[in-house]
Amino acid sequence: MHLPIAITAISSISPLGHCSDSLGEKYGDHSHCFQMYNFGVNHAFAAFLPESSKLEIQNLRTSDHKYKFLDKSVLYGIYASRMAVKKAGWKSGDNFGINIGSSRGATDLFEKHHSEFLKTGKVNTLASPVTTLGNISSWVSHDLQANGPEISHSITCSTALHAMLNGVAWLKAGMAEKFLVGGSEAPLTDFTIAQMKALKIYAYHEQEYPCQALNLVKEKNSMILGEGASICCLEIGESDNALGYIAGIGYATEILEHNISISADAICFQKSMAMALKNTNISEVDAIVMHAPGTKVGDLSEIKAIKKIFGEKVPLLTSNKWKIGHTFGASGMLSVELALLMMREQRFVGVPFTEVKSNQTIIRKVLVNAVGFGGNAVSILLSISAKA
Repeated sequence: MHLPIAITAISSISPLGHCSDSLGEKYGDHSHCFQMYNFGVNHAFAAFLPESSKLEIQNLRTSDHKYKFLDKSVLYGIYASRMAVKKAGWKSGDNFGINIGSSRGATDLFEKHHSEFLKTGKVNTLASPVTTLGNISSWVSHDLQANGPEISHSITCSTALHAMLNGVAWLKAGMAEKFLVGGSEAPLTDFTIAQMKALKIYAYHEQEYPCQALNLVKEKNSMILGEGASICCLEIGESDNALGYIAGIGYATEILEHNISISADAICFQKSMAMALKNTNISEVDAIVMHAPGTKVGDLSEIKAIKKIFGEKVPLLTSNKWKIGHTFGASGMLSVELALLMMREQRFVGVPFTEVKSNQTIIRKVLVNAVGFGGNAVSILLSISAKA
């Protein structure tokens, strides 16, 4: 018997804050989270956590002496995981797997330790253990006292949705009944901002909406970085407290022509969406939360891929990067959070400067896309019902 996979909880900490009760209100207003900051010699837009959320993380850091030297990416993951399992009703000692990834990992700590090494020729004793990518899942497991497998990985910007793929695989294989999945990222550092600027994709034009994700006629790249974590709880079978169900999964990798770009019509997205929709009539998809990072080529290629799959029946299109920025490895799960919000509130959340306006009040299925450097695409079809 084929059992559905339920999402029984999701939690996040992001530029929108850490309180899920106010998430609908935050997405309901048309303001963005960006401000200009100094990153070494660079002056750049960024979306940091609000002060109230920074305080939550500081309290977490001081709650346990072992957490004092952890990177913010790890602390964000711990915080969001605590909230998610609390919502799902999971208990300490429960047997559940954990797969939480990060595109860049402990980049802030790595930069600090490397800077110290360049100055002194020596490093702190903890430099190696606190900068490994495996930090997040292992520390989350320690914090929650979980008994299942721990997996950490990096598949750039599709990391969180690859974690969801892994969770689905473990559950369908019967190797677990519950899985905690997601992504965490703290990339707002001097070196990371410098890298993004070197790629010529970072926003520098001051305007009402600095990140022009989904503006298909923009003349300049407009990607802006944000930070945060988003974690969800997966369970096998129908659940009374399910926020939604995974109705389809898709993944693909395309042959690279350039280190950072995908093809003009995003072949990887065409393949991942087709796989996710193989058991679904495309007319049933009400909306797509796009990857849409705000780059000229990236946004347009994803749109072309969507039109290849959906033809004249393109669903409502949206993204949250115009508001909170690109959170790299966490971005896919923050998109899932937006999709679940739209299904729960039966309200489409659009991009304020695009022509897409909708009074649609029935949102049953939402497709979520993510892709990273290397053309690693993932598409997840979410449904409000267990019956796909």
